[in-house]
Amino acid sequence: MSIALPIALIPESASLADYRVPSAVVNSEHPAIATLARSLTAEATSPVAQVKIVYEWVRDRIAHTCDIQAELVTCTASEVLAQGHGFCFAKAHLLAALLRHCGIPTGFCYQRLVFDDAQPTRYTLHGLNAVYLSEPDRWLRLDARGNKPGVQAEFNDHREQLAFPIRPHLGEVDYPTIYTHPNPLVVTALQTHPTAADLIAHLPLAL
Repeated sequence: MSIALPIALIPESASLADYRVPSAVVNSEHPAIATLARSLTAEATSPVAQVKIVYEWVRDRIAHTCDIQAELVTCTASEVLAQGHGFCFAKAHLLAALLRHCGIPTGFCYQRLVFDDAQPTRYTLHGLNAVYLSEPDRWLRLDARGNKPGVQAEFNDHREQLAFPIRPHLGEVDYPTIYTHPNPLVVTALQTHPTAADLIAHLPLAL
C-alpha cells in the first residue's frame, strides 16, 4: 500500500461558493443526482461522514471504463451515473456533482502519470477531486478511480491516500491547483471521442 506525500494545494478561487455551483458537466441539480445524493447521505451525521459515504460509493459502485472493458465514453455526471462507469475524469465529475448537491465544496485536480510502466516516457493526464472539509479546515484530495490489485485509494480525513502516488524520478507530476471546473481539454476529449479506444489514443498528456 502506497501513501502519497502531501503537496501544497492551491485553490483556483478564494470563494468556496465557486466549488459548489452546478454546470453542464457537473450537473448536480439533475434529478437522478439529487435523489442519489439525498439517499446516500440521509443518515450521515457530519459533512465528513457525507464525504466518506459518497466517495466510497462512487469509487466502488461506479466502474472504471477500462476495468470492465466498456466501449462507451461518458462525460457528464448524470451520464456516468446512468451508464454505471466512466474514466477517472468522468468519475470525478460524478463525485463532484453528488457532493456539490450536498453543499460540500468540491474541485478538480490532475496528475501527469506514466501511461504504462513498459513505456516510461509515455505520459497521460489523470483526474481526481479535492474536497473542502470545514473540520479540520483543509482541502483533501480524493481519487475515485476505483481500486484493483496495485491500486488502493482510501478516504482518510487526516492524510490523503491516492490511487497513484507520483514517482518524480519518472517525470510524474502532481499539479497543485484545485480547479473550480473540469479542464476544458479533458471535457472536449471525453465529448469528441465516443469509444474508449479512441479516447485512450487522444487523452491529454499534460496541463
